[in-house]
Amino acid sequence: MDFQEFMLGNALPVENRKVTVSKRFVKDGKAIPWEIRAITNDEDETLRKTFMRRVPAPGKAGKRGQYVQDFDGPGYMSALCAACVVYPNLNDAALQDSYKVKDAEALLRAMLTPGELGDLAAEVQEHCGFDVSMADKVEEAKN
Repeated sequence: MDFQEFMLGNALPVENRKVTVSKRFVKDGKAIPWEIRAITNDEDETLRKTFMRRVPAPGKAGKRGQYVQDFDGPGYMSALCAACVVYPNLNDAALQDSYKVKDAEALLRAMLTPGELGDLAAEVQEHCGFDVSMADKVEEAKN
């Protein structure tokens, strides 16, 4: 079997994408696009581990000393969005100071309305490939 198409040099890069996150940030009467990137699998694994916690097993079902895994989905999504935003630079001290926050995730929450943050999260998930089910991928491959 020939698998040359799968060699690193033949893989198309995942380009950054410009998205309109908010109509409230304008220049010359037009919304300023944000730039997002797709993170790597290693970056995603590190993020996921950060938001995975061991907690005591709930209620009577859990015996003393037993633990279960608990995943902080909202925390992960906030960190994922912050990791994927290239522009504006969410780590810029002057930008953070203007909103009186000290990290990228807090800056996103301060800058954007809940709906805008939800739109950004949807764009980030799509760009990272989380929006397409395996069935959709199989169907696309058939065509």
